[in-house]
Formats: sequence, structure tokens, C-alpha cells
Amino acid sequence: MEWLEYEKKAFESGYRIICGVDEAGRGPLAGPVYAAAVILPEGHIVEGVNDSKKLSEKKRDILYEKIIDECVCYSVGTASEKEIDDINILQATFLAMKRAVGGLAVAPDIALIDGNKKPGLDIEEWDIVKGDSKSANIAAASIIAKVSRDRYMLEMAEKYPEFQFEKHKGYGTKLHYEMIEKYGISPIHRKTFLKKILDNE
Repeated sequence: MEWLEYEKKAFESGYRIICGVDEAGRGPLAGPVYAAAVILPEGHIVEGVNDSKKLSEKKRDILYEKIIDECVCYSVGTASEKEIDDINILQATFLAMKRAVGGLAVAPDIALIDGNKKPGLDIEEWDIVKGDSKSANIAAASIIAKVSRDRYMLEMAEKYPEFQFEKHKGYGTKLHYEMIEKYGISPIHRKTFLKKILDNE
């Protein structure tokens, strides 16, 4: 696995401050979509980092602290469930990414983006399919975004205990649909994701 292949290409192309960008929470029925931007020191790989989906929650939590300790800087951006409903999930994801990159304490000159679409940043951007398993900076951003969103959903689990968000983090599991059936929707549900259910009420 060549974790720094894209970082090296960017460096060889004359870019010096490289950030990785990834999102978490495009698919859930509830809660915001999160994005993170991370700038690692040149040539640095955080030991143990991998695509966040392949790691246990405990491992992600440990690596979250490690990334924060070892990175040059990081930033988290979100787009709310209302923004998702207003502009659609893809545009809301781009908005969260722009907010994450805009919040970095050090301005990057290139962003490596996970996925096959560019969010439209004011700097050079390279979209990399499965980037969270190919780029050290994107993999770090993947973990920061995922842990940040999961922690927010645990807070929402305390606020709306009937939905049991701590178990599914807002994703469309059987349990989650059963809770919606029983209690209706909460203020943090994405109405456009639940159109069929809402239309039948």
C-alpha cells in the first residue's frame, strides 16, 4: 500500500501544503453530514490509520487523538439536516467540505478529496476514488469526520432517547425504521430521506 503516492505527486507538481478531505454521514436518515480536512506533516503517516469504515469504534477513537496530536492542523465542517433537505445531500456534502477546508489554521494549496467529484474549492483539488484507502491525509480526515459525527449522534441519543441513535447513528437500520414508525420523526431527521414515510402519513 502506497499511502503517500498522491501526496508525492502533489509535491512533485509544486504543491507544498497538502490537505486530505473526507466526509461522514451521507447516507443516514438523521443528523448533519460531516466533513474533515487534515494537513499532516510532509511525508508523515499516522501509524495504524486506515479507511475509517475498516476500523473498530475503539480503534477510531484512539487514532482520532493520535491524528490531532500529529497533524499540522485539522478542521471539521458540517451541513445541517435542514441544509441537506434544502440543497440535496451532494451539495450539502460539498458545503461541509468547503467549511472544513475554510476552517484550517494553515491554508492549503491543494486538497485531496475522497470520491469522484470535486466540491469546488478555491484551491487546486484532486478527486480520488477510494481515497481513504490510498492517501494518508484522506485516511486521517476520514477518521476525524467519522468520530466527530458519531460523537454528535451520541449527544443526540441523549436528547432524543426514543430513537436509540447510539445504536445506529442515524443510519436506516431495521431498528431505526421501527422507532420512526412508533414515534414519528425528530427535528434532526432528514425529511427528503423519509419522503415515502411522510407522504403516507
